[in-house]
Amino acid sequence: MIDSLLQCIGFAWDAHNSNKITGKHGVTTVECEQVLFNVPVIVGDDIKHSETEARSYVLGQTNSGRLLFLVFTIRKDKIRVVSARDMNKKERKVCESYEEENPSV
Repeated sequence: MIDSLLQCIGFAWDAHNSNKITGKHGVTTVECEQVLFNVPVIVGDDIKHSETEARSYVLGQTNSGRLLFLVFTIRKDKIRVVSARDMNKKERKVCESYEEENPSV
């Protein structure tokens, strides 16, 4: 999945999804984009929700340090964020463990 992300040249924002993400979870499109450019960033396959297209998730943080969970798909050469919200306790623990195991990140 990381290789596919590195091939992307931008984001494809759907007005309905971006409004839903902002309205329901208070996450802006700018924050979503920041998560993918900051470290650490943990990426995994979202097999449970990949019925019609391959989806992945990201655990990461914004420039201000807000910890976010994103679900996204790649369409052609663009990242399309499907969902975004604050990380839950379990997801924060995953990030903490990752940072402990990778102190140089």
